[in-house]
Amino acid sequence: MPRLTITVDDDFAAEIDSFMSARGYANRSEAIRDLARSGLQQAAVEIGGPRPCVAALIYIYNHEMRDLPKRLTRGFHHRHDLAQATLHMHLDHDSCLEVTLLKGRGSEVQELADHIIAERGVRHGHVVYLPADGAHDRGRGESRGHAHKHNHERRAP
Repeated sequence: MPRLTITVDDDFAAEIDSFMSARGYANRSEAIRDLARSGLQQAAVEIGGPRPCVAALIYIYNHEMRDLPKRLTRGFHHRHDLAQATLHMHLDHDSCLEVTLLKGRGSEVQELADHIIAERGVRHGHVVYLPADGAHDRGRGESRGHAHKHNHERRAP
């Protein structure tokens, strides 16, 4: 395994150590590997590409804005192949939060997310991406990783 060396200031090192402690990492290398992997996955999807991904599109919008709920619904219906499920929550009299789970090619997921977030009346929006390649091993061993097998067989009723 190649060895990389980086130099960081004391405050940044303390931030990494705090992250490690909060998440239960055994050493900085494991923590930095996961942070780098996450950043690279996010960047790969954001620049658009054919790699399959799953994503959570989280946004807050003004449901009183003229036709905005209809426009949002129409956007998701137009890309029903990507939109898998939506959770809706009322925040106050005017504001709603929605979390929509998306699945598809990274470039298509990004395009839909950009469209929804850009709608007039959507106040805040963020997309969280994960790869959809089914990989569980993140280099941390079985003590912190996935130690069980998935059984996807269907049983007869």
